[in-house]
Amino acid sequence: MFYYYLKLASKSIKRTPWLSGLMMLAIALGIGACMTTITVNYLMSANPIPEKSDQLYYVQLDSWSPHFAAREPNEPPDQLTWTDATNLMQAQQAFRQSAMASSGGVVQPDNPDVKTFMASLRLNFADFFPMFNAPFLYGSGWQYSDDVARKQVAVISKETNDRVFGGENSVGKSITIAGEMFTVVGVLDEWVLVPRFYDVTTGAFSETEDVFIPFYMKQVMQLSNGGNTNCWKSPEGEGFEAFLMSECINYQMWVELPTDADRDAYMTFLNAYVDEQKALGRFPRPHNNRLSDVMTWMETEEVVADDAQIMMYMAFLFLFVCILNTVGLLLSKFATRNGDVALRRAIGATKGAIFAQYITETALIGLIGGVLGLALASLGLQAIESLYGDFISELVHLDATMVVLSFGIAITASVLAGCYPAWRVCSIPPASQLKTQ
Repeated sequence: MFYYYLKLASKSIKRTPWLSGLMMLAIALGIGACMTTITVNYLMSANPIPEKSDQLYYVQLDSWSPHFAAREPNEPPDQLTWTDATNLMQAQQAFRQSAMASSGGVVQPDNPDVKTFMASLRLNFADFFPMFNAPFLYGSGWQYSDDVARKQVAVISKETNDRVFGGENSVGKSITIAGEMFTVVGVLDEWVLVPRFYDVTTGAFSETEDVFIPFYMKQVMQLSNGGNTNCWKSPEGEGFEAFLMSECINYQMWVELPTDADRDAYMTFLNAYVDEQKALGRFPRPHNNRLSDVMTWMETEEVVADDAQIMMYMAFLFLFVCILNTVGLLLSKFATRNGDVALRRAIGATKGAIFAQYITETALIGLIGGVLGLALASLGLQAIESLYGDFISELVHLDATMVVLSFGIAITASVLAGCYPAWRVCSIPPASQLKTQ
């Protein structure tokens, strides 16, 4: 029977192409607006590392003054001081751990044909690469012993390798960064994290850095701060070292804890560490240390902006208006079919059969509207990319999940829109229509 209803629906649409086209367009506009905003929100809030997101934890220590807080009064700082970051790293209490920071430096290629350029730097420890499953094209990351020895080694991105070394295997070659010579030990393959959760303070949707070097190079080379820096009191002294040893926060810390027992043990360690620092006159606040897994941390940092969610809700309201318009058009279309319905009812067709026929027709209209809506959504996403630039290119594509969701919303919306018109046409007494024929 479904195939028969589908054949009747197709003939009905052909008989009233303009009216049916208007309904398809109304649904397409609503679907296009909804899927554009849903796709952006979906990709912004997606799990960037699902294979281990529940094992990676962001470390927060409440080192604020009792009378100062850059965030909410009960929220600990979103970064660490240099003192705390280096102390936690020296303790080596997690399965894997890496303090990190962002900076920048000029890269000077040996090839005179390649221009000098400013590169984004990620200062991190050796565990950074296996902890975040960084893919390598050539070589690998460095060892923790290289961190301790302050060796000048570097991992570079594929783009940097293409730019400086012409895409060749550059492992073992030298590269000049911020005036210092580094040895390349690894080249990353294409690595797109959406969101880039390991450092949301410098932009959750920024590209991965150009160059990765050992964390202690910050101190050795006196590199500039990247991202946000907050201080609750002035450094005690002048110069780079005084600022480094101050209560200013500019460093992130991630740990990998495979089990709940590991997490509990690390939290116990953090509390004990804070107690030690309290004895030295630091950490005047009560204990407020936190370990947040990847998804919790993104929620805390509001990676999905409020205005993006508001736009999505407005798009759904627009879809609702489109559905109401479709209801009106269906009432107008089905009103011309009263005589046909009465005749079918008189020769034995049930209300259920007629209702199913008209619902099938509205579902077909919704399906076609969904296809058109996908095309409009693609145009909308391309417009967003052209407006905001390449840095959000990973947020503006329709994957299989979004395509299936689009058709589901379109068919559901059209079926809901067709329920009242179909019920109304089925409820007309056959005799009243047959008398007028």
